[in-house]
Amino acid sequence: MTAKKSAFVRFITFGTAALFLTLFSSSAFSQNDAPESDSFYRQLPGAAELAMHAMSIIDTDYKFGGNGRADGFDCSGLVRYVFKAVWNTELPRTSAELSQVGRKINVSELRSGDLVFYNTRKRRYSHVGIYLGDNKFVHAPSRGGKVRVEDMSGKYWQVRFNGARRIDGPQKESRAHEFASRQHRSAAVPKRVARRR
Repeated sequence: MTAKKSAFVRFITFGTAALFLTLFSSSAFSQNDAPESDSFYRQLPGAAELAMHAMSIIDTDYKFGGNGRADGFDCSGLVRYVFKAVWNTELPRTSAELSQVGRKINVSELRSGDLVFYNTRKRRYSHVGIYLGDNKFVHAPSRGGKVRVEDMSGKYWQVRFNGARRIDGPQKESRAHEFASRQHRSAAVPKRVARRR
């Protein structure tokens, strides 16, 4: 594939993903009465950004131990790169270590930005990708391959699926900091003493 054609394919793929995620986000945010406990609605903007950033590196070469666009990525290197670039979050280096961070979720709970794990090397959690929505995930597949999107419903991926995890976004920390700041400001304001008549 020529460089010009490759760039065109990336442009079309990323554009399609951006449209999908925009529509996905809009439909979710139409439910303004979502309960406060529903972390999906509170974290969706950042999570969708994770998925879109991952889509922007489609067609990058696979490289074992790779951590960046210039050299290429392996599966966990891609995940670390995306979370660092979008959320400035440092994650562990291997897929097995990644399977211990965040919180475990069911397939029915999957949202864009979640991590999906597979047994592709005869050991659990030997592969990881980033979920996009609609049963699709993006990953760095194997030697000689390129970063690409896969369909989770395919037989190969179904029989190798090991589970999924959700990593809390930076919004949670920001909300906690904002709440603490409000409490501090409230405590600093002197209470008005009622005048005696």
